[in-house]
Amino acid sequence: MAVIGRLFAIFFGFVAACLVAGAVVLYAIFFPEMNDVSLDVDQGAINLVLGFGFILISGFALLPALVIALVTEAFSIRHILAYAVAGGFAGLCCYLGFIPFDTVNMTFNGIVRRHLEVMVGAGILGGVIYWMIAGRNAGAWRSPSPEPPPLPPLPR
Repeated sequence: MAVIGRLFAIFFGFVAACLVAGAVVLYAIFFPEMNDVSLDVDQGAINLVLGFGFILISGFALLPALVIALVTEAFSIRHILAYAVAGGFAGLCCYLGFIPFDTVNMTFNGIVRRHLEVMVGAGILGGVIYWMIAGRNAGAWRSPSPEPPPLPPLPR
């Protein structure tokens, strides 16, 4: 029964991480000239940005995120830094999935450094969001909590 609850936590953590990472990516790509946070942006544009960002990021990040979730659950990895590094790696994988690969020269063609930095940064933030929701209790479903040893008898 704990496994089913854990799967829901992993799914909800993935959805929240993709939503945040998608918002970061599309905000950084579509609105690079905005230096300060202002609230006078059209609400329809914000909904469009969040929707497309979620779809793009969740589609490309599903496989790396699944592998990361399986590894962290199997080895009970609960450290925030591990999730941040894994999220950055997932962001890197997502970005390299967009870039054409030249098999003759074994190089990627057309890497834009700013876009790479944005994707890796969004992956790091997504990893931290996932840790906040599901990663802090990774692997806890496998073993029941140990019972504390009995207290020694009181002296008379």
